[in-house]
Amino acid sequence: MFPGMGLNPKKIQAMMKQMGINQEEVPAERVIIEKSDGRIVIENPNVQKIIMQGQESWQITGESKEENGIRDEDISLVAEKTGKSRHEAKKALEETNDIAEAIMKLSD
Repeated sequence: MFPGMGLNPKKIQAMMKQMGINQEEVPAERVIIEKSDGRIVIENPNVQKIIMQGQESWQITGESKEENGIRDEDISLVAEKTGKSRHEAKKALEETNDIAEAIMKLSD
């Protein structure tokens, strides 16, 4: 990143500060990124907040996993097609992660 400086973190930090780049570690247990079709969960992350020229950015490293979300429209559809409650429809969707399978499961 900075030629001739080696990998001394204190020197790199000082150089970044001189350039107007501030970086701080943010203690976090979990980072959750909400998406339209689910979410990404990062457990035990290393989170760095970086401010450069007034712009804030984040660097996150760690083990991630994707979780599919259950959409409200899907719950309504399964409940409507099967005549079951929204609670039952949501539970079936969580178990099967598929609209058609959830409908078949509740129609038995």
